[in-house]
Amino acid sequence: MTTAALVLLAAVLAGPAPAVLARATAVRRAPRAALVLWQAVALAAVLAALGAGLSLATVPALPPVLVGLALVVTLTVLGRLLLSGHLVGTRVRALRRRHREMVDLLASEDAGVRVLEHAAPMVYCVPAVTGSRVVVTAGARERLEASELAAVLAHERAHLRARHDLVVEAFTVLHDAFPRFVTSRAALAEVRLLVEVLADRAARRRLGPAPLVRALAALVGASVPPAAMAAGGGDHPGEVAARMALLRDERPHRVLAAGLYAAAAGVLVLPTVFVAVPWLLTVV
Repeated sequence: MTTAALVLLAAVLAGPAPAVLARATAVRRAPRAALVLWQAVALAAVLAALGAGLSLATVPALPPVLVGLALVVTLTVLGRLLLSGHLVGTRVRALRRRHREMVDLLASEDAGVRVLEHAAPMVYCVPAVTGSRVVVTAGARERLEASELAAVLAHERAHLRARHDLVVEAFTVLHDAFPRFVTSRAALAEVRLLVEVLADRAARRRLGPAPLVRALAALVGASVPPAAMAAGGGDHPGEVAARMALLRDERPHRVLAAGLYAAAAGVLVLPTVFVAVPWLLTVV
């Protein structure tokens, strides 16, 4: 019974739940709570998948072949996650390290910002544990007014303070580990949008919505170096229209946020209480 419940839970959290949540665009109005819910769904799906295999392997009098199969499935899930984490982390950090070295070589520094002599209007950040970079091109400086540039720089610095890159990286690991068997593409796309919305909110608190809206319109679709984070959307310009609409909505949405936090807690706590605890009691 426990195994079946965990398998069902993992299947729902890996497929229908992300698909439904991705279509529920209203939750973006409370982006921090929505991001917590996405993280809870992803974590609970992984734990349920691993728990299903382990619970099957501990069923008394189960044929050794089925026990071995359960362990193989569990180790396969865990192995794919670990391998994907290693590959994604190695790739992303190598790209960022090379780009930081290029920026340090070619760009000048102005008030903590690296300025590249490039005609294309780009503003982006290159995250790192130490030595993050915020980069502005000469083209962006020419196109943006002072308030617009200040707003987009506040956006990029918000990414670096909150380490939004780590959240996106975690969902990239899930997407690369299980691209065909879970709704990881929708999850990754929505998480990318939500971290941009959170950075937009940080910039709006400092300078109001108007300068950032104008800056986004000027930078939309601008190319972005691999593994960088950019306010203009980069390879995902379709996000920008949604972000502009959310920027103009300055209501707090406390009830929505409370509901999303409660849902996140339920996703993590209820399966543990009603599924995992009874199984643990039988094992002990």
